[in-house]
Amino acid sequence: MGVARAKRSFDREFKLQIVRQLLSGEKRLSQLCREHSLSETLVRRWKEQYEQDGEQAWPEAASLVVERDAEQRVRELEAALGRAHLEIELLRRAVKQAEKGGSLPRRNGR
Repeated sequence: MGVARAKRSFDREFKLQIVRQLLSGEKRLSQLCREHSLSETLVRRWKEQYEQDGEQAWPEAASLVVERDAEQRVRELEAALGRAHLEIELLRRAVKQAEKGGSLPRRNGR
C-alpha cells in the first residue's frame, strides 16, 4: 500500500515561473519536475493552459471571488440551520404539551 500524500496547491506566480522556464528552454521538463517534485503530467497541463490563455492563465481574483462566495454561502447555511434547530425545539415543546393534554400557551394574554 502506498503512502498517502497531501494535495499541494500552487499559486499563479509559481505556475508562471515553471512554464516560462520550460518554454524559454531555460530548463527541461524532467529537470523542472525533479527540482520541484512535480509530475510531468501536471507541468504539461500548466503549459497547455498557458499556451491557451497566456498571461491570463490562473487568474487570482476569480479564485478569491469564489472563495468569498463560498464563505458567504456557509454563513447563510449556518444561519438557516440555526433557525431550523429553533423551529425543531419549538415543535418538540408543542408536541410534549399536547401529549400532556394541555393546550398551548396563549400569546398576548389571550
